[in-house]
Amino acid sequence: MQSLKHHFLMAMPHLEDPNFAGSLIYLCDHDNNGCMGVITNRPLEITLEALFDQLELGGETSPHRNAPVYYGGPMHKDRGFILHVGDSQQWDSSIQVEDGIALTTSLDILQAFAAGEGPEHFLVCLGCAGWEVGQLEEELKENSWLTVEAESSVLFNTPPVERLTAAAGLLGIDLNLMTRDAGHA
Repeated sequence: MQSLKHHFLMAMPHLEDPNFAGSLIYLCDHDNNGCMGVITNRPLEITLEALFDQLELGGETSPHRNAPVYYGGPMHKDRGFILHVGDSQQWDSSIQVEDGIALTTSLDILQAFAAGEGPEHFLVCLGCAGWEVGQLEEELKENSWLTVEAESSVLFNTPPVERLTAAAGLLGIDLNLMTRDAGHA
């Protein structure tokens, strides 16, 4: 099995599942136990300020308070998953996904954001997406997704509404021109 860790999953236009239609997912882990990622292009109608308030973190003067919070996926929707530049070592619960990109789930990173500190580039997601062993591979065979190696510029320097198109552009394709049907040789 080839790992798709640090790859984008792009929902094909015919994928109608409301949890994933039109989504760009960044895969944080993919191994013999399954696959996990976060949706990166679906901002919710809340900002970090709402999380600061809910968690009583202060943050009234934080430059991060207006940052959007994203729908990360249908699993663990009550948990925060923070995808960010940098390394994982300074945070209590964090994994290094790729050189320069980490995923953190501990409160200390939100406390840093409330204090106006923390990584410069980040996405705060509520929830995540996960697949059991073999499930994603089956969905790929069904042409539900396209994959491409991820680029941090798409994650952190591209507006959310443009991220799916930008990721498809890494393959040189336009998803709007894709057909529902695909063949296999």
